[in-house]
Amino acid sequence: MTGIGPVAGDAAPGPGAAWPLARRTGVTRIGVTGHRSIPAALLPSVRSGMRRQLSGGGSLEALTSLAAGADQLFADIALSGGIPVTAVIPGMDYEAHLGDAAARAAYRRLLGVCAARVELPAEATHEEAYYAAGRWIVDHADRLVAVWDGRPARGLGGTGDVVAYARRTGLPVTVLWEPGVRRD
Repeated sequence: MTGIGPVAGDAAPGPGAAWPLARRTGVTRIGVTGHRSIPAALLPSVRSGMRRQLSGGGSLEALTSLAAGADQLFADIALSGGIPVTAVIPGMDYEAHLGDAAARAAYRRLLGVCAARVELPAEATHEEAYYAAGRWIVDHADRLVAVWDGRPARGLGGTGDVVAYARRTGLPVTVLWEPGVRRD
């Protein structure tokens, strides 16, 4: 299965469209959204929560945009557990906006080992591209893991917006955050 090439029987997508991602029967897709900055005191509980969400038997697939922070951590944990990861790439010059050199290097490393990649069409702004990627993950997931402090998004497409969209659609959301912990 791949989002970067055709699936048997698929016609080529139109200009700017992503290749369709084949739905595998019996696979539970778990998406992630979360903050780029996770307080150090929270990392152990976030890691254990992600491991819990990515265990339990059955065939799983992880959906992530591979942003710094929660997305990259989720992808690393999924891959270490042998779970295939699908990268959902916002329609913009995404890599250039991922943060520092370490975050970009981690992105390239993870992208290179993903089972599939979905490149979304270009959006008018970076924030719209982030939100489109978050919505794509919600629309294609069976449940969502959110590393979220419960506060409103700091810009369109932030974690709070993606969680709100998931809840409006009825997608189950598991929030990994401890009360009283504030992010930077």
